[in-house]
Amino acid sequence: MKVLVANLGSTSFKYQLIEMSDETTLARGAVDRIGSPESSCTVEIGDWKDQRTMSVPHHGVAVEACLQQLTDPDHGCIKSADEVDAIGFKAVHGGRFSGVYRIDEEVLAAMEEMRDVAPAHNPPYVAAMRQLASSGGNIPLIAAFETDFHQTTPDAQRYYAIPKQWSDDFHIRRFGFHGNSHRYIAMRTAELIPGASRVISCHLGGSSSLCAIRDGKSIGTTMGMSPQTGLPQNNRVGDFDPFAIPLIMEKTGLSLTEVLNKLANEGGLLGLSGKSGDMRDLEAGAAEGDADCQLALDVYVSEVRRMMGGLLVLLGGADAIVFTGGIGEKGAEIRAKVCEGLEDLGIAIDRVKNGVAEGEMAVHSETSRTQIWRIPTNEELVVARKCVELLGK
Repeated sequence: MKVLVANLGSTSFKYQLIEMSDETTLARGAVDRIGSPESSCTVEIGDWKDQRTMSVPHHGVAVEACLQQLTDPDHGCIKSADEVDAIGFKAVHGGRFSGVYRIDEEVLAAMEEMRDVAPAHNPPYVAAMRQLASSGGNIPLIAAFETDFHQTTPDAQRYYAIPKQWSDDFHIRRFGFHGNSHRYIAMRTAELIPGASRVISCHLGGSSSLCAIRDGKSIGTTMGMSPQTGLPQNNRVGDFDPFAIPLIMEKTGLSLTEVLNKLANEGGLLGLSGKSGDMRDLEAGAAEGDADCQLALDVYVSEVRRMMGGLLVLLGGADAIVFTGGIGEKGAEIRAKVCEGLEDLGIAIDRVKNGVAEGEMAVHSETSRTQIWRIPTNEELVVARKCVELLGK
């Protein structure tokens, strides 16, 4: 069975084609600038790399373009599109739908209901899914929602302190996100560290969250109702007092919609630094003495530590702390700062190991009671596995 796992943006389509018999990636590629006069279509199949420029007016055509490259007579990895058994989507927010589903009008309607909660994710996904569904292909389309892994969290971790009827009637609760990544870390940690029943998964990247995992199941996470919450994100605000919004509106003359747009697009690390939400840019700026870049770094690390502390209490300690995601995997200095001064809690990082860590690697010191690991995530594999389960193959 072969599954094409798609990661969508409003003008982009990134994918991996995975052979599920041995879970190997046959190909990976991307279509950029969808809707522009010319789009770039790239693919890597083994040692072969191909880049084509063509007109891609919408996501349906993007899939057709990628299938052309995958079936290339000289270099392709499949003979025809019929060999693709499913297209799996790393869907973000389904509200009343939180699991793995064949995409139909009911699923799309549920995603549309949450468009204002996940404005950067749901609108482009819904539009692309509709285009693909109407393109006439017979490949099953499957949504693996990011909220699925967090369905095991207890009510004490899911409910806000608001009138309960609002929570029940309007689906206002802590859903949590990055579920496919946290699920992968739960599975991989169980394989690498037998007996580690209490794990804190730190998915740190352009979008970041932490997750408390007990016996392979999520029991708490830092994101809430929307992907705007929790840790400061690349350009999204993170946790924020809603009672500040009327004050901002009064002082700036901005409408509610305009304030929310700014919090969702000009907040986070970008808002703090005034320059960039990219960790590499912030570290370079801080090294050159930029105080605002340093502030953004300090706030980010402080929030990771604060929220990690809450998850440590929730778990009653941790057997392992795992760093993953773009920052979690590449940010050696961020890992070191997050773990700094926690020796009395049994958490001690080895600066030398941490500085050279690659792939799956333990970076804790010999004196650390808690294991600390760098583990690259594989959300696409989790989505592909979920597609296989749903289709019963």
